[in-house]
Amino acid sequence: MKAIQIFVAIVVLVGFHSEAVAQDAQHSSNYVVVGAFSKLENAIQFTHAANLENFQAQYAINSQRQLYYVFILNTADQKQAFSFLMKIRVETKYKDAWVFHGMLGDRGSEPVEEVKSISQPVEQKAEPVVIEPVIAEVPKKDSLTVPPIVRVDSSSLKKPLDIVAEKKPDGKPFYFKLLNAKTGNEVMGEVQIVESKATQYIGFKGNELVYLIPPKNNTGIYQVTIQAPGYKAAKLSFNYKDPTAVATVGDKQESVITFQLERAKKGDYIDFNNVRFLRNASILEPASQNELDGLASLMKENVTYKIKIHGHCNGDQARDIITLGTSTNFFALDPQNGKESATAKRLTELRAETVMNYLITQGIEQKRISTKGEGGKLMIYPATSTLANYNDRIEVEIVKGK
Repeated sequence: MKAIQIFVAIVVLVGFHSEAVAQDAQHSSNYVVVGAFSKLENAIQFTHAANLENFQAQYAINSQRQLYYVFILNTADQKQAFSFLMKIRVETKYKDAWVFHGMLGDRGSEPVEEVKSISQPVEQKAEPVVIEPVIAEVPKKDSLTVPPIVRVDSSSLKKPLDIVAEKKPDGKPFYFKLLNAKTGNEVMGEVQIVESKATQYIGFKGNELVYLIPPKNNTGIYQVTIQAPGYKAAKLSFNYKDPTAVATVGDKQESVITFQLERAKKGDYIDFNNVRFLRNASILEPASQNELDGLASLMKENVTYKIKIHGHCNGDQARDIITLGTSTNFFALDPQNGKESATAKRLTELRAETVMNYLITQGIEQKRISTKGEGGKLMIYPATSTLANYNDRIEVEIVKGK
C-alpha cells in the first residue's frame, strides 16, 4: 500500500513539473525591442516617448541580463516579428531595433507597465503533497562492518578559505559604455586600448566589465578607439591613475567611460544582426533566414521599394572559397556546392548574389534588386580583431520609389 502511495505522489510531482514547463513554453514569445535600460525610470520615459509616436509600447525586465526592455510588438509568430522589425528599421528612427525570443517579465508573466508586476514575484501556493517515508529494514548487528579508524594529522589540512578563495584580476576595473547618441540604447562594438606610440592594441567587447593593467609609458595615458557597425569611430584618451576627467564611478567601484555614438550612414541602410556566412563561403548560416524573410515581407508590402545589396568580407586577400554552385540550399553545405580560388571582391559579389537569389525565390522580382561586392575594403573591425567575424556580412540599401 505504501509503495502505491509513493508511486502516486511521484506521478503527481512529475505532472506539476510538466505543467510548469508547458506554461513556460506558452509564455515564450517574440518581442520587437527598441530599447534596453538598466534603470527603470529610463525605460518608463522611453516607453512614454514611443507611445506619443502612436506605438503600443510596453516595458518588462529581462531577468537574465537585468535590463528593462522596451518593446512595440509581442507575438508568437516569429515570421510576423521579423517582418515588422524590417519595417521599423527602414521607416522609423528605431534603426537598432531587434527581435528578442524568450520570456520577459517575472518567470515569463505577461509584461505590463506596472512596476510591481516586474520587480515583485507573486508566490503561488499549492496543496502540499505528502509522501510517506519508506522504512528500511535495519541490518542485524552481526552483519555490520566497522571500518578501521584512520588518524589524520590536522596540521596537514588546508583552511577552507585557501580552497575557495578566488584570485582577484590584475589591474583596475573599467566599464566602457557604448550608447546610441539619439536613443540611448546599448550598441554592440569593440573597444580598442593602446598606449601612446604603440602599435599593438588590446581589443574587447563594449558594455562589459574589464580589468586593465597600468600602461608601461611614463605618462600613464591610454588611448581608446571605439569601432561599432554602422557608427562613426570614436576616440579619447584617459589617465589610468586618475580617469575621473572622463569617467564616473559605477556600483562595483569601476570607472565607467561612456561613448555617445553617432550613426555613420545617411539614408536607409539595414545592418543585419544575424545574417552571416560560413567561413570563406557564399553560403548563409541557418540563423540568417529569419531576417531575410522579414526583408522579403517588407518588399512585398512596399512594391515601390528597390534595394542594393552590399557584400563584405574579412580581409582583402585572395582565398579558396566555397560557392553555392548548382545547389538551391542557401543555408547549408551541399554536395552540389562549387569550389574556386577567388579574390575578396569575387567572394563578396557571390555573397550578395546569394542573398539576391534567395529573395527571388521568395517572390521578389529581380529587377528590384542590384548587388555590389565591396571586398574587404570596408571592414568594421581590423582583420585580427576579436570581432573580425562581423566583417563577413551584407548591408542592404533601401531605395524608396514613388
